[in-house]
Amino acid sequence: MAWRGPTYRMVDGERIDGVWCHIWRRADFGGEYYVDDLVLYADGSVSCGAEDLPGLKKHLDTGRLALTPPDAPDRPDEESEWRSRWGRPRTPESFLLEVADRVEELNGRPTAARRCWDAAERYAREPSEANRELLRAAYLAVPQHLRIFVLGDMDRQDRPLRILLTDVGVHVDGDGPLITAEMHEAQLEYFRRGEAALAEAERQRAALHADDPVTAGRATITSHQAVYPRGWPAEPDLFVLRNEFPAPISYDGETYPSVLHGYWALSAADPADRARIREAPSGRETQEVGRGVVRRDGWTGLRLAVMAGLLRAKFTQHPELAAVLLGTEDARISYTGLSDSRFWLDARDDRGRNWVGRLLELVRSELALALETRGGQGTQDTQGMHITE
Repeated sequence: MAWRGPTYRMVDGERIDGVWCHIWRRADFGGEYYVDDLVLYADGSVSCGAEDLPGLKKHLDTGRLALTPPDAPDRPDEESEWRSRWGRPRTPESFLLEVADRVEELNGRPTAARRCWDAAERYAREPSEANRELLRAAYLAVPQHLRIFVLGDMDRQDRPLRILLTDVGVHVDGDGPLITAEMHEAQLEYFRRGEAALAEAERQRAALHADDPVTAGRATITSHQAVYPRGWPAEPDLFVLRNEFPAPISYDGETYPSVLHGYWALSAADPADRARIREAPSGRETQEVGRGVVRRDGWTGLRLAVMAGLLRAKFTQHPELAAVLLGTEDARISYTGLSDSRFWLDARDDRGRNWVGRLLELVRSELALALETRGGQGTQDTQGMHITE
């Protein structure tokens, strides 16, 4: 029953992230079980008719939902719990703990496994009896069928924790080794080495990424394709980032009504086709004409540079538009729509390459650098500004 994702649903315009796994569900008629998808969301809502976590518990208790097919053979008992390489069985109770843990993870909060690791590191730093009891509580809070995975060590599994939580002079799990003080110290050293290795890895990561921002940047800004039947709004806003926005630009000796006009005109092999595209009265008609002409040789390898040049021209020749672009600060720009290829657009599940959005971020950075070079003058003087191509 592996969890898969991502999935999500929209509630009042807000995205609620989720994950899903398979579960056995009893049919309303006939009583036979079939495999269904149990979808869990960050707000705690659950599919399969359960609605929420209490509903899921009720469905598991009544047999409406099951973790295994009803005719599955019972798992054989292990001869030795200490020597066993298998985790404890998943029960409805431990599965509900796992589901609650997934909700924590979807909300960016520490999971039971993370809290267990933190407790183990705390105990290794300060091996007091109070910290040992905190570690015991954290370990027992991990769903029992997942405990062997809690340390991410497939050789030792969770044995270091089981040793630490067993008193000196007692056999681990009843049939394991007799615990000594030296064994406890060896496990504490295991966690100390792990913490030191993580600290060193973090130090190396910080050195490798020393130029990364020290604070979180702005949230992603999405540039949506929209239709304005009464004309574009008079006050500049994020819609000016669109390639179809009417902003005449001079590029390579020609003037184009918009970036979209320039892009499709420059893609054409025939000069006559270029002229027809350039003179199209709207962005939609520009695309309709442009898509039907013969493309110039090597266009696939040229189009990215052409788009970059057109965007530079647009924002250096129109200071009011540059101000909007610079106003997005360091936000990622997601450029979406229905009229362009996924090469240019941002699409769900990483199916789009978002090259327009990425080029807008590049031009924004170039504008900021050019302004800094000129002593931080306002964007009203970007016309005539030179940014390196």
